[in-house]
Amino acid sequence: MSEETARPVLPAIGKGRLEAFSDGVIAIIITIMVLELHTPEGVDLHALLDVGHTFLLYALSFIYVGIYWNNHHHLLHACHKINGGALWANLHLLFWLSLVPFTTRWMGESDFATIPTAAYGLSLLMPSIAYSILVKVLIAVNGRDSAVGRAIGSDVKGYISTAIYILGLALTVWNSFAGIACYVIVALIWLVPDRRIEH
Repeated sequence: MSEETARPVLPAIGKGRLEAFSDGVIAIIITIMVLELHTPEGVDLHALLDVGHTFLLYALSFIYVGIYWNNHHHLLHACHKINGGALWANLHLLFWLSLVPFTTRWMGESDFATIPTAAYGLSLLMPSIAYSILVKVLIAVNGRDSAVGRAIGSDVKGYISTAIYILGLALTVWNSFAGIACYVIVALIWLVPDRRIEH
């Protein structure tokens, strides 16, 4: 028996654990964000309005994390194979997403000061880049002719989103709310699940 025939054949890396781990991390991120929602100091409508901007920031960040969870689910559903590179690319994405609760709170507590708002924009830009890297790794593993390769195509939507994030960061220096407006636009673009993969 040769050395090659004696070597055991290891099973392919399954995507089930990657999906379960990602779901768990995203659930924790959302939990951390909701725990940052403090009750109003008073009991009247004015006290509720005082924390209104905090709720709106939470809603925007929740939508963003939800968008990533939704599209991440669709992306992995279209894949048949993953490798070690995909695992690390996925961790890279989760790392940047895990910073969203921190930057959301900092921006809210600073009343939308320039640096915290720019940090928030960066915490949205970097997951966008990380997601694009994950997509490229998964296409390389599964092949250009695979379901995920055909669905993603040239990823024009992803490039446009990244460009708007960068524009938002630049505008933040001039006006924080102009930057936030850019982030809202990207959220609206991605609010509907990625139809390319659904089809």
